[in-house]
Amino acid sequence: MKIALVGYGKMGHMIEQCAKRAGHEVVATIDVYAQDASVKVSENDSGAVARSVKSSGAEGVIEFTHPSSVIENIKAILPLQLPLVVGTTGWNDRYKEIAEYAKSVGGTVMTAGNFSIGVNMFYKIVEEAARIMHDYKDYDVATWEMHHNQKADSPSGTALEIARRIQLSYSEKSEIVTDSFHQRPSQNQLHVSSTRCGNVPGTHKVFFDGTADTIELTHTARSREGFAVGAVESLVKLSSSLKTGKLSKGNLYGWDDLFN
Repeated sequence: MKIALVGYGKMGHMIEQCAKRAGHEVVATIDVYAQDASVKVSENDSGAVARSVKSSGAEGVIEFTHPSSVIENIKAILPLQLPLVVGTTGWNDRYKEIAEYAKSVGGTVMTAGNFSIGVNMFYKIVEEAARIMHDYKDYDVATWEMHHNQKADSPSGTALEIARRIQLSYSEKSEIVTDSFHQRPSQNQLHVSSTRCGNVPGTHKVFFDGTADTIELTHTARSREGFAVGAVESLVKLSSSLKTGKLSKGNLYGWDDLFN
């Protein structure tokens, strides 16, 4: 498959390595700052991004850039009607807007808070644990995550997805709180706390805390490679599913749509 990479930072380089190792061709690496990108574009010039993707002959696109530029990149690329995988997080509040735009131009996006296969299995484990623990009212629940100090958003998309999975069983946890508490939390508040430090690829914990003990679930990423492999596999799967008619153009899809 011919792939264009929009964003050629650390993740972009890792995705390129994984794509080539899997037998794919990276036909363009597009970035604002990376000196070794095959295409340099000006900041906020999403039109140049789209033109570069189109001229590269790419059959699919993977976008890993920055929350400040992801929306305009998506809007510029979608009219090309190429399968698009977006790994940039921090735009959940614009999801409906992008869904409507994708439908209007016939473009297709697959996005996830985290593309790691292990993390997506962790989601399922958290769901099952929450289902089991919900009936034991002595136990409260919270989640915490830690990432490297170059990460631009907080909390991570992964942390918010974990919280959403908890809420499937804990309907009374109607409010997700990501800020510090300056008063006693209410029973309906689910705390999602974040730390940014050093070079940590990503650690996520879920706590079920009771009077007598604590149950702790942890996923720890060793490197970014798991994210990169999952992003490449997602693009291949998205492209194949569109060709076979399993999925339709003009929609936003998530991990469960492709891999369940």
